[in-house]
Amino acid sequence: MNWAAFAAAEPELARTVEDRFGGYTHHILATLRKDGSPRTSGLEIRFLNGELWLGMMPGSLKALDLCRDPRFSLQANPGEGTDMGGGDVRISGRAVEVDDPETRAGYAEKVEPPERFHLFRAELTEVVRTYVEDDTYLVVDVWKPGEPVRTIKRT
Repeated sequence: MNWAAFAAAEPELARTVEDRFGGYTHHILATLRKDGSPRTSGLEIRFLNGELWLGMMPGSLKALDLCRDPRFSLQANPGEGTDMGGGDVRISGRAVEVDDPETRAGYAEKVEPPERFHLFRAELTEVVRTYVEDDTYLVVDVWKPGEPVRTIKRT
């Protein structure tokens, strides 16, 4: 499921997640190395034309990881201090590399990446928001394709 389909199904959570990612430029991408161990890397993302885009330098290790195994998890930058304004958000999914010249040109027109770059479109498998409510509850909102948001509260 792409970003537009998720946003149509769960508009409130989608807005919250976009706002949270929009608060900072750099976020943390987790990929899988050849040996299956995790790799974390900094990454700038874009929400454009109903898609979540992951653009990367050519030959970067994170891009090579995704070419080999498309599973990823993307964590929003927590920001400074302890106030996570909007909570902690994470998006997991599969990265689909985009080779279509027209799509790449449209992306490049808006983002101005380097001359050569890897471009991946995110297919979502999970979106999670964790936050504190009333200084009492830890609240976890979990969405998966085909399911409504499930909310878990813990004291």
